[in-house]
Amino acid sequence: MYKTTFKITKMDCPSEEQMIRMKLDGLLTIRSLSFDIPNRLLYVVHTEEDQQIFQRLETLKYDTSIVSTITMTDFEEGNNSNDERKALWTVLIINFLFFAIESVTGLLASSMGLVADSLDMLADSVVYGLALVAVGGTIARKKNIAKFAGYFQIILAAVGFIEIIRRFIGVEKMPDFQSMIIVSILALLANVACLYILQKRKSKEVHMQASMIFTSNDIIINAGVILAGLLVHWLNSGYPDLFIGSIVFAIVT
Repeated sequence: MYKTTFKITKMDCPSEEQMIRMKLDGLLTIRSLSFDIPNRLLYVVHTEEDQQIFQRLETLKYDTSIVSTITMTDFEEGNNSNDERKALWTVLIINFLFFAIESVTGLLASSMGLVADSLDMLADSVVYGLALVAVGGTIARKKNIAKFAGYFQIILAAVGFIEIIRRFIGVEKMPDFQSMIIVSILALLANVACLYILQKRKSKEVHMQASMIFTSNDIIINAGVILAGLLVHWLNSGYPDLFIGSIVFAIVT
C-alpha cells in the first residue's frame, strides 16, 4: 500500500476538487483521496504505482507534480479502517434496535408514520452493513455499494407506498398519537447520536458520506412523525399519520 502526495498548483477551490475526483473515478487501485486545498496538496492512498494516477491528473493541466510516495504500514491502514468499523457497528446496532422498537410500536399503535420510519431504520441498518463491507475497499467498490444501498431504499419505499394507498382506501383504527410522539422523540435522539458518531470520524469516503446523508434524513423524518402525532390529536384524524408516512417514503426514494 502506498501514499502519494501530489502538489497541484492550480487547485484553489472545491470546483477543482470535484474535477479531480471525476478524473480519478474508476481507478481500481485508489483506496482513498484526501484534499488540502489551502496548501494545494492531494494525498492518494493506492495499491500500485502512481504513474497512471499522475497521467490522469496531468490531463487537467492544473500544474501537477509528485511531492513524495511512501509505503504505508498495515498498522496505519488498519487503524483508520478499524475506527470506521467501530463507528459503523455502533450506528448499525442503534438503528436495528429502533427498527424493532418502531415496527412493533407502529403496528400496535396503528401508526403508518412509525411503521414507515421503522422500515427506514431497517434500510439504514442495511446501509451501514454495506458500508462495513466497503471499509478498506477501493473507491470504485465503495461507490457501487453506495448505489446498491440507494436501490434498496427505493424498493422499501415502493412497498410502503402500496400499504399507504391501502390504508387511504380502507377504514383504519385511529393512530395512538402518544406512542407516535414518545417513540419518535427517542428515535430522534438516537439518530442525533448516530450523526455525531459518524461526523466525528470526519471521513470523506463515499460510503461514510452516504451513511451521514441517510442519518440526517432520519432526523427530519423523526421531527415529521412527532408533528403528525400532534396533528392526529388536534384534528382527531388519522390522515396526518398517512401523510407523514407518504412523505417518509418519498424521502427514502
